[in-house]
Amino acid sequence: MFQGKQAKVLMVLVCMILGIMLSTQFKSAENAKNSISQQRVEDLAERLKTAEKDNFKLKDELTKLHEQSGSAAITRELTNLRIKAGELAMEGPGVKVTLDDSTVVSKPGDNANLYIIHDDDLLRLINELRAAGAEALAVNNERLLDISEIRCAGPTVSVNNNRFSPPYEIVAIGDPKTLESALRLRGGVIETLKFWGISVDVKQSDDLVVPAFKGTRRYDFAKVKVGDSK
Repeated sequence: MFQGKQAKVLMVLVCMILGIMLSTQFKSAENAKNSISQQRVEDLAERLKTAEKDNFKLKDELTKLHEQSGSAAITRELTNLRIKAGELAMEGPGVKVTLDDSTVVSKPGDNANLYIIHDDDLLRLINELRAAGAEALAVNNERLLDISEIRCAGPTVSVNNNRFSPPYEIVAIGDPKTLESALRLRGGVIETLKFWGISVDVKQSDDLVVPAFKGTRRYDFAKVKVGDSK
């Protein structure tokens, strides 16, 4: 009888011990699970912070690249406009043409003006060079633009309102062979000038400089058309 009661007590004690052990293991497992989950959360949070920092850094670099790209584009556009306006000196291959009045003594009855260089002689030569593809031109270091004037001023020639006497030196940047060929066409400007004894010397070069325009542009009457965005 006693043994049976004792056995029941032992069974109860064993069950209690097993219950306590299972409860302890469950709590340990739960705690371990919670610890791992917390560690993962902390790890993910740290990764998120790092990603956000990298994102801000990339955005900042992208903004700087956009600014630099925009600034470079503006600089290029301004440079192109200054080139077209003749505000920058240009260099490159081309031809240098030197002209001087004739040393031939005019014959009685001849027009002495035929033996000296006039503005129309320079203009003819310059027009030939332009037609042959000259990209930049200068006469005696005076840059020629669309507003430039070449005209006679007594025994001298005025270029951009500056007077010069012979010899005249014309510098043209472009393809040297094409430019010289245009001037030496049969019956062309050089042949006509040389007929009257005017000295014309043409030299090709790979390294010529055309200076920047020294004058000023004024628009007292011409204005930009309203509504024209070009």
